Amino acid sequence: MIELRELTMADAPALQRIYSGASLKYIERRALSIDEAVDLVADTLACARAEPHDRWAFGIAADDDLLGMVRLRCRTERHATISYLLREDSWGRGYATQAVAGMLRHGFSATRITRISARHHPDNTASGRVLQKNKFTYSGTRDGWPLYGIDKPESSTP
Repeated sequence: MIELRELTMADAPALQRIYSGASLKYIERRALSIDEAVDLVADTLACARAEPHDRWAFGIAADDDLLGMVRLRCRTERHATISYLLREDSWGRGYATQAVAGMLRHGFSATRITRISARHHPDNTASGRVLQKNKFTYSGTRDGWPLYGIDKPESSTP
């Protein structure tokens, strides 16, 4: 079982480890230095306090060990994109599926978002399964990247 939690400055070394090695294989980013990890935490904390609130980022933790991050970014008032990244040694345990489910609950209940989209690297079929397990629907490809989307369930409407 995982916990989605706000990051703290003490998480910078764990984020540096998450954003390194095989975890970067399928994303368009290089490894983070410790200074860049500190900046990422600071940016995440600033976004959490900003108004209007258009970005959310939570750490993915299991047994008090920070394993990854899940993010939600507004693209319009009603549409957002979700992304997630796990440390390589935590792959294949269902943590990403749980993290996406938690972020969907947050996005559809605490915001005005009605649609959430995602994409994954074409070679990262495990990430596609995470989206499918969370009831995302495949909607085609753009530049070779599979695209998915999910609409706010009717039962989530206030």
